[in-house]
Amino acid sequence: MAKKKKNELKNIKKHHRVNKILLGPLERPAIAWLVEHMPHWVTPDHLTFLGLLASVLIGACYYLTNFDKNFLWLANLGFFLNWFGDSLDGNLARYRKIERPRYGFFIDHTIDTISEVIIFIGIGLSPYVDLNLALLALVGYQCMANLVYITTSVKGEFKISYGSLGPTEVRVIAIIANIIIYAIDNPLIHLPWQSTPIKLYNLILMGAIFLLFFFFTYTTITQGIKLERKDRKKWLKKLQKSKDSSQAD
Repeated sequence: MAKKKKNELKNIKKHHRVNKILLGPLERPAIAWLVEHMPHWVTPDHLTFLGLLASVLIGACYYLTNFDKNFLWLANLGFFLNWFGDSLDGNLARYRKIERPRYGFFIDHTIDTISEVIIFIGIGLSPYVDLNLALLALVGYQCMANLVYITTSVKGEFKISYGSLGPTEVRVIAIIANIIIYAIDNPLIHLPWQSTPIKLYNLILMGAIFLLFFFFTYTTITQGIKLERKDRKKWLKKLQKSKDSSQAD
């Protein structure tokens, strides 16, 4: 009985990745070239650790913009390094055929969670964004991350792109937002339906929050309906077999 329950969830080691993003045609060949030319002494663990250090750099630089907005450029460098480490660690392991599926899944996504907390808190401690909004964005991002992990366990599908947007696009949007804020200094935006003006960076973050919760809610409802129908079909089939068996007796 215990063995049967264990097999109801998909094997993490056999999941397949779904990453249909806008920047995929540029990112995929770039990653393929980078892992092929990566120095032999660089390991996937080194890249994972680099991604974590980069997130610390990003969070610290956002806070330091309270003293000098030039730290926005260093934060942008941090986003690039975070992409480099986070995107290449698993790809390098697969290229060299040194995968450790359960360890890699556990460590990579644990580090991702820590990184996301550091980055969003750093954004909230900057002079450009309200802390409450940054924390709400963190909640939305974590909701999406949990959805990815649950879907992987239930369906064996590691889907990290929704609406053609994934972590890479999020980093690019953050970099562009930093450049805009550096250039025009986070102006106040007057909206027709809003009595008080809103900082531009707050407005950008509000858009991101909307998308995060929209994708989370839509995917939860639609996938829940599909899974319920699938399980109900199996249950009805078992029930029918049970009835047929009892009638035969």
